[in-house]
This record gives sequence, structure tokens and C-alpha cells, in this order.
Amino acid sequence: MGALKVEVVRIEELGEPDWAAWRAMLAAAPALASPYFRPEFVKIAGRISPGSAVAIFTRGGQTVGFFPHQRRGGALQPLAAPMNDYHGIIARPGEAPTLEEAAAVLKASRLNVTAWVGATGLDGRDLGETRRTVQVRMGEGGYDAWYAERRSAQGKFFKDKERARRSMEAELGPLRAGRGLRDPGLLDWLIGLKRDQYRRTGRHDIFACGWTADLLHALLKTDIDGFGASMAGLWAGDRLTAIEYSMHADDQYHFWFPAYEPSLARCSPGILLSMDTMRLAAELGYRTFDFGFEGEHYKKYFCNEARTVREAMVLRPGLGAAVSQAAVGVLNAAGGDRGDRLRASVRRRWAAIEACEVSRVDRFRGAVQAAGAALAKAKAGSARAVPA
Repeated sequence: MGALKVEVVRIEELGEPDWAAWRAMLAAAPALASPYFRPEFVKIAGRISPGSAVAIFTRGGQTVGFFPHQRRGGALQPLAAPMNDYHGIIARPGEAPTLEEAAAVLKASRLNVTAWVGATGLDGRDLGETRRTVQVRMGEGGYDAWYAERRSAQGKFFKDKERARRSMEAELGPLRAGRGLRDPGLLDWLIGLKRDQYRRTGRHDIFACGWTADLLHALLKTDIDGFGASMAGLWAGDRLTAIEYSMHADDQYHFWFPAYEPSLARCSPGILLSMDTMRLAAELGYRTFDFGFEGEHYKKYFCNEARTVREAMVLRPGLGAAVSQAAVGVLNAAGGDRGDRLRASVRRRWAAIEACEVSRVDRFRGAVQAAGAALAKAKAGSARAVPA
């Protein structure tokens, strides 16, 4: 089989034979059917994300996979993290190196992934957790058949949304949805809403660093070979009530950044927009609508499929890994599984901070804030668990 070897090059150094091999691997691997794995996404993100590169894996002189990534100090992450909702090694089924093998040959102090597609090779070790993403998969009947089935199975939820639609129309005027929108001003409005949301919820502002917003703007200008990005919006009368940024490729439609006017939350404008977007996009032949990680309550009413991905941090053996595990043990001894829960929370926050922030000062500031927020959340959970 041959030893695994790797060459790391700039993304712009890949030639047409490399891209042809990449596309052939995608065509052979249904698990990689997502816009995030397309060459078009990688080329654009490679121009904008700091520290971007691609690892070319070979065995016996033959290319067996590509891994687009970015470097932050000694750490490696998937390209465009934390914006990348799926990542993994581009390879034919059964030929991809595992996550652990990739980390070893790349010699990174840390490889952090949040939605890894493919084998990890971690053998059940506690270096992360399995997570689910959820999708709507439509059959030949398209949107109408999907809606009829969902309404039959989840009648209370969908009747409530029909009432919300009528209520918003009565209050503000006729509802109108549009998709395929590429106005950069609308994108700036969406980013502003997301930044307000991050401030309200105490989450790290992923758009403060600048390059992440630049990536969305660059992708918005792209519409080639079945790949592109666009927005959809929902107007009530003359008022824009919700907007969502998505990527799409082939028959895959990936909902990415949703936002809505907070004052209209009672009318569920974001949920209504998702429904209208699926209806409009299904007319164009899109059949899989990916909603990302499960969690928000409405997704369980919409989605009829799920995928399993892996969140993990692979550490180079040594002091860093030992100290991390020792700290978790101390916290767990203090009560319950607080150490494990705290570590998972901090790891997730840290993954976003480290990916966004290029300077050590900004990463350190973000890490302190994330650790404090996670500890406060863990303490609050412990307090609630004690009977009064």
C-alpha cells in the first residue's frame, strides 16, 4: 500500500490536472456532495483566508487525497474555518487518510475540526464528539409533496406558521419572497444583524476580524459550473423582515447564515423565509436542503434526513495533551462531569476564535472571554441542579 506522504502547497499552485483529479474524487464520493468541497469554494477561500494551503497526500507516488486547510501558529484547521460547515479529505471512498493520520504527517501541534466527514482513526478516544447535521430531502414531487407530508406529520407546527404568515400580512402587508439576490448592501445588513445577535448572546463575533465578511462578499459574486452563493429575502409590504445567505451546487442547497428582524420574532419570519426559499429553489431542481447542525427547534419539524460528522481536536502527544486531560480530571472531581462539559464548550468557542483571529493578542483576548463565559454557564447549570 505504501507509506503516506504529504506535500503542502499554496492553493493557487494546483494545476488543471490536480483540479481534474479533485473533481473525479468528488464524483466518486457521495459523502462529499456539499458546496464546501467544490474547487470553486476552495479557490475563493484560498485567496481570502489567511494562512491557506492544501495538503496533497500520496501513497506509492499516487495522489490519494487533498486537504485544504489554514494555519494559525502551530495549529491547523480546515480552510475557511469557522465558516466551513463540512470538511474532510477529498478522496475516493476507502482511500482517504484518517484524521489522525493526516494530523501525524502534517506535524501540526493541533488539528481542530468541527464537522469532519470521513474516518477519524481515533478508536473511541475522548478527543471530541459525534454530532449530527440535518437535511430536507425532496423526492420527485418537490416542495408540494414535502410540505404535504410534513404538514400531515407535524400539523400543529405548520398550522401555527400558516397563522403567523396571515398575522404578518395583516399587520405589515402582503408577503413577498425572493431568492438569487446578490446585492452587497443586503449582505452588509445581514452581517449587521448577525453581529448584533453575537453581542446579545455572548458568542464570539466571527465577523469582527474582517476576512470572514470578505469571503461572503467574494462568494456572492460567483455563479459558475453549477456553483454559487446568493441570498433570499422575505418582505412584508415594503419592509425586509428576514434574509438568509446560502451556497448551492448541483442539487445541493446549503442554508448558511440566517437573520431576521428581532422585533418580528413572534411571526417567525426566518422560518417562513426558509420555507419560501425551498419552494422557489425546488422549482429550479434543488432537492437537498442542508440546515447544518441540529439544535434549533424548528429543524426537527422540517428535516427528514441526517448526517453524522465528527468534532475533534487532535493534539501532538506531549505536555499540552497531558495538561488538558489533567485539568478536565480536576474539574470532574469537583462535581459531576463539569470538566467534560466545560472542555467541550471551551473547545468549540476556541475553535471559532482561533480560526477568525490571526494575531496572538486577539486570540488570547478571545480565549479569556470564552473560558469565562463557559465557566459561568457551567456554574449556573450546577446551581440549577441543586434543590432549593
